[in-house]
Amino acid sequence: MSLSRRRSLAALLVVCLGTLAAPLDSAVNIAFPSITAAFGLPQSGIRWVIIAYVLTYASLTLAFGKLGDLLGYRRVFVTGLVISALGYAACSMAPDFGLLLAGRVLQGVGAALTWSCAPALATSLYPESERTRVLGFYSAAIALGSALGPLAGGALVERFGWPVVFWARLPLVATAFALAWLIPTAVASATRRAFDWTGALLLVTWLSAFLLAAARPEMPHGELVAVALVVLGAATLWAFLAHETRHPDPIIRPALFRERAFLVLNLASIAVNLAGFAVMLLVPFHLARTAGLEAGIGGLVLGANASGVVVGSWLAGRIAQRIGPSPLAVLGTLVSVAGLALVSTWSRETTPIMMATCLAVQGFGLGLFQVAYADRVLATLPQADRGVAGSLTLVTRTIGIVGAAAGLTALSRTLEAQATAAGVGEATLLAFQQTFALVSAGLAAGLVAVLVGIGVGRALKRRANTA
Repeated sequence: MSLSRRRSLAALLVVCLGTLAAPLDSAVNIAFPSITAAFGLPQSGIRWVIIAYVLTYASLTLAFGKLGDLLGYRRVFVTGLVISALGYAACSMAPDFGLLLAGRVLQGVGAALTWSCAPALATSLYPESERTRVLGFYSAAIALGSALGPLAGGALVERFGWPVVFWARLPLVATAFALAWLIPTAVASATRRAFDWTGALLLVTWLSAFLLAAARPEMPHGELVAVALVVLGAATLWAFLAHETRHPDPIIRPALFRERAFLVLNLASIAVNLAGFAVMLLVPFHLARTAGLEAGIGGLVLGANASGVVVGSWLAGRIAQRIGPSPLAVLGTLVSVAGLALVSTWSRETTPIMMATCLAVQGFGLGLFQVAYADRVLATLPQADRGVAGSLTLVTRTIGIVGAAAGLTALSRTLEAQATAAGVGEATLLAFQQTFALVSAGLAAGLVAVLVGIGVGRALKRRANTA
């Protein structure tokens, strides 16, 4: 390996190391019981630990991606490492719940800064011909962090208490910060470009409003608050689109979403991630309550899903070189549909090995799709907007996850209530099976509709060209 290739690999590893701290936040879920006990919270209060973090990074990521395009990716990435470290320290030392939430917001700002520029940094280290393979390596590293979070978090919390899920990540970001000199100076804009502050403010407002409304936090007059948030989100979205259309250098060009293929691609990302998050949302309860598995065995079974994502992401770059990213996205969706359909067949007699196999299949498909989707988005936007492109992939993923948390929980509860009212003895199991069957069927129907639409569109185009 040449010196330049070794330097590129070292820089890529630093980028992955610095970003790894964010997906390791999956360890925080393990600490929820300890956190509620430490601060005397009702169980519903722990939702704000999630909302404060997710809402912050999801609403800021696109704006920070644009900032990276203007100021240079390494500068924004390193700033994110510093703020993340401050956030982890603040959370781990928080004397009360309010300051813990403030630390989570700070942590979300740091995650948005690092995550927004990490894909752009990673792909800038290698020639464009290797973009898909680099994205596969990067995505596999992120998936690995999500897989390790719950496994490591359980053991650490048991020994050191809940603050460990925050301060244990400090060495990661500190090491990445110390080695950041290995990353070549990020490419800034070749021309002098001003940051669109008005567009950024409108973007953060409408994204925050919609995401908070979807999360439906429990509060006094919650339904009225949710309606007000939707109205605010719609108004500021309209203002954002009008402003961005007129701005010479917008955060993101609205015209991109008038291109049907690009719009469908992003809607597909929301749908695939919404369907895929059903695993993390509903399977843990099935493993513990219906299957009656011990926590250790249940963790291994659930970890098979993340392992599938790691393998799928790793292989995606190689498969895409043979069949192309668009067919790879279709293949990934099909495999994910198959995995979800297999989960819908689980019963009390399903063995842990079979359950792990089904989850690995679904995760493998998700890994294939995510890399193919990221590759197409990065290829569609200009290289000068690669920070925005990488950020968009995270935003659509987060919208899917929030949608799943709001919609699939309600769907499962409704199906269980209907089964109970009908006198079904296994109401919980039946609702679980029906939820996954509906999710699988819905994703499959969406894929068929997209493929048919593409086929009709091409046929009409050919007819117009020959007329």
